Amino acid sequence: MVLDLSDYDCVYMLSLHLVIRSVFCVERGYSVVLPEDLRTGKWNVYRHAIETFRDCKYLGTRVCADGTVGDAREAIGSGLRYHGLPQDGIIGLFVAGHCVGLYFINRPEWLIVDHACSAYSYISVPLYDTLGPDAVKYVVNHAALQSIFCAPQTLNRLLSFLSEIPSVRLIVVVGGIDIHLPTLPPTSRVKLISYLKLLSQGRSNIQPCCPPKPENIATICYTSGTTGTPKGVVLTHGNLIANAAGYSETTKFFSSDIYLSYLPLAHIYERMNQIIGAYYGVAVGFYQGDNMKLMDDLAALRPTIFCSVPRLYNRIYAGITNAVKSSGMLKERLFRVAFNSKKHAILTGRNPSPMWDRLVFNRIKEKLGGRVRFMVSGASPLSSDVADFLRVCFGCQVLEGYGMTETSSVISCMDEGDTLSGHVGSPNPACEIKLVDVPEMNYTSEDQPYPRGEICVRGPIVFQGYYNDEVQTREVIDDDSWLHTGDIGLWLPGGRLKIIDRKKNIFKLAPEKIENVYSKCKFFSQCFVYGDSLNSCLVAIVAADPEALKEWAAWQGIEYEALRQLCNDQRAREAVLAEMDDIGREAGLQGFEYVKAVALVLEPFTEENGLLTPTFKIKRSQAKAHFAKVILDMYAELSRSDPSPQKVS
Repeated sequence: MVLDLSDYDCVYMLSLHLVIRSVFCVERGYSVVLPEDLRTGKWNVYRHAIETFRDCKYLGTRVCADGTVGDAREAIGSGLRYHGLPQDGIIGLFVAGHCVGLYFINRPEWLIVDHACSAYSYISVPLYDTLGPDAVKYVVNHAALQSIFCAPQTLNRLLSFLSEIPSVRLIVVVGGIDIHLPTLPPTSRVKLISYLKLLSQGRSNIQPCCPPKPENIATICYTSGTTGTPKGVVLTHGNLIANAAGYSETTKFFSSDIYLSYLPLAHIYERMNQIIGAYYGVAVGFYQGDNMKLMDDLAALRPTIFCSVPRLYNRIYAGITNAVKSSGMLKERLFRVAFNSKKHAILTGRNPSPMWDRLVFNRIKEKLGGRVRFMVSGASPLSSDVADFLRVCFGCQVLEGYGMTETSSVISCMDEGDTLSGHVGSPNPACEIKLVDVPEMNYTSEDQPYPRGEICVRGPIVFQGYYNDEVQTREVIDDDSWLHTGDIGLWLPGGRLKIIDRKKNIFKLAPEKIENVYSKCKFFSQCFVYGDSLNSCLVAIVAADPEALKEWAAWQGIEYEALRQLCNDQRAREAVLAEMDDIGREAGLQGFEYVKAVALVLEPFTEENGLLTPTFKIKRSQAKAHFAKVILDMYAELSRSDPSPQKVS
């Protein structure tokens, strides 16, 4: 077995599977390294932050607001008590506090309400802002929410099915004014008030905090997923603190740091960033709520930490490379020389010449505000060349991590200073990882040169189970407390984990990986790759980039009346497919991984049209249904040109 584990002294064999822990891991106690008085949960993290960083900036928007988070937290918690929301209750099989829904996008009030829930032993239940009405209704009833904080934009959606969510007693509108709120019927059991009124009522009736215990439930996070009904992931305060403690061993935050919050707070990735940020006194600025204005927000806030997902990093990569190609031969040549020189220096552990930054890269750095010291990528794989590109252009650490809602976020993360791309780092010190053989897919611990198998995780970061769903809980957690992730990984030298496949893929390739490769195509911003075992090849639906398409048409001398007409032009589809083929060859795709037909659409994939999850992953079943006719037409056209296809193996 060719595997350098010299730096990973907590390695042992269990049931013939290699198990790896971080060097920070203490024997079977893992590495819950926060001070003793913080181990009772998120409540103490925020209390510590208030006491330690009393005079530091914390939550901010581009519109100033008065007051402190500590005062607001107690006022909101007391306001909930004032309206009769009890602190003790039974949640399914768990003894816990009552559930409070959060149904609006990132803004300071989201975190204040979450802090209040921790301080008063309530359970926060995020509701994705872009979930459809049926899914929202399902979550509200499944978790028996008694109070919901929402925005004016989501209030109407709640009111449209108010009679179908009988557990709700209080709706608090964030950003609304009481005199402008709709009047509910006198017979309604629901109170409807503004956030400001609840704040005022709480300040007039302050109640003592009721701190939770580590085993108390902190949150039930419903995974939006790409298929099926949302599942409620039950996470305790102990789960969250263990993950934060382990993650902070490898990724350092400081009170001088500034962080832009735009990833959905309803997702555990952003929640964990906020817990660690609060503990270290990081200042948090919130985006305006419009992803199209994100670059403006970055330029205004000038963050030092930027956490995102591959979809955005791919867009940044494509934007810069396209700008370089259109800048003229001399400037393009200068960029290539500077890029290659700086990349070589970084990979060989030397300090790059500052000349290249002055001549080329400082202008690029300003796109993100000019002072980002590290970027983090999560939610799906980031291609190696994009990671290297970001590392060179922005002159900062680029760290890729891997995690799940079921593990309170981080399972593994690259160590600071690691310049090897294409992996998701070493295990979080608060867990251990093993790879289990998947013989039906030919993945085993005996594979050469590296062991391969399904990634399994055990430790204090692993969730308590799916809320009120013992059957699905048993499907993922075995009798020895190992969580089976469904992801296929391999161990690289140095105890680095690499994600290579999904256990449940219906054909033996990972469409997400192929989409990431093709994302560099200048003709589109998004790509949905589809294939199944009944057809011989892959096809793709791509959201066309209008400007790139117009530029190509002008260069070709093609006349058209509307962009939709251009999207349907066979010559345009052939041009896009040709560039995708070039990108595929450069990336080393295997023959069966190439897309053989492409359809161009103008409508982007968004959360609003139901094609993206809140973490910007494509909802594969929804996309398949949405583009069913387009997919059928592409396969029909391919079958006419190739009457005897071979099935994908």
